[in-house]
Amino acid sequence: MIGTIVEGLRNKDPETLKRLYATDIVSFDIEPPLQHVGIDAKLKNWAPVFTSFEQVNYEVRDLTLTVGGDVAFGHAFGRLSGTLKNGAAMSGMWVRVTYCLRKIDGTWLIVHDQVSVPLDIASGKGVVDLDP
Repeated sequence: MIGTIVEGLRNKDPETLKRLYATDIVSFDIEPPLQHVGIDAKLKNWAPVFTSFEQVNYEVRDLTLTVGGDVAFGHAFGRLSGTLKNGAAMSGMWVRVTYCLRKIDGTWLIVHDQVSVPLDIASGKGVVDLDP
């Protein structure tokens, strides 16, 4: 499933992504608001990637999954990068990603995800120049 997220982003294909998420997904992404609820909100959150980038790359590192009978969770590092439509290259930044999955009617779906960056407490700003 995580590989399919990578493919969907690289192909700028929201329909591929839509098949991976539960309709009532709750997503805590890096962009406001604090939470995105439902598949439409999740796809709306990905929309700027498809409209801003000419070429999209998404990397996942150190993926770890724990799978039970009908519930699974995992964590990894992810980095979105590519070429913007204006031709500028964007190297992206590494973020921390957590996935929570449930088997619903025999199909694994992402029911929750969270993306974050470390916080520098003294400045109150996210730290975006770290590598895994």
